[in-house]
Amino acid sequence: MNITVYLGASDGNDKTFKRAIKELGTWIGISGNTLVYGGSKTGLMGKLADSVLNAGGKVIGVEPQFFIDAKVQHEGLTELFITKDMSERRTKMIELGDVFVAFPGGTGTLEEVSEVMCKISMKQLNNPCILYNLDGYYNSLKELLNHMIEKEFSSKQRQEGIFFADNLEDIKQIVNNI
Repeated sequence: MNITVYLGASDGNDKTFKRAIKELGTWIGISGNTLVYGGSKTGLMGKLADSVLNAGGKVIGVEPQFFIDAKVQHEGLTELFITKDMSERRTKMIELGDVFVAFPGGTGTLEEVSEVMCKISMKQLNNPCILYNLDGYYNSLKELLNHMIEKEFSSKQRQEGIFFADNLEDIKQIVNNI
């Protein structure tokens, strides 16, 4: 199974994230799944790829040309797709993914996972989207999605397939129930 993970290319300032990303990557690697991610060697992205590879797993990177030009691509990947821009990158990562996980990240992470959530709500995608709500990182987004339901701009049915996981065990349970 291909697990697409969206996350930051920086480390952030919370050491919990570094530990959790290594745990997630190790699990992906030893479970026989393949990581699909943005292809960078920097920050949490690089740590995730390294942990999957160190656990004997496969890693597919999807990197736009301007990041290749900036020399931030990870050199040790199983496979690397080079796209012309971020839009093509998002499309390719969705195409390759069987499960989507949003780890804590910035606006780029939010943009990418928003597209996945939108496709799920429009029933254009049947794959689960898991927001890794580590230390409550995505609590505000969870509240917003519930608010959309309350105001009848969304519904529980439209949000089926969007999950919040507080830890790796929650993610494993969701993935194992596919």
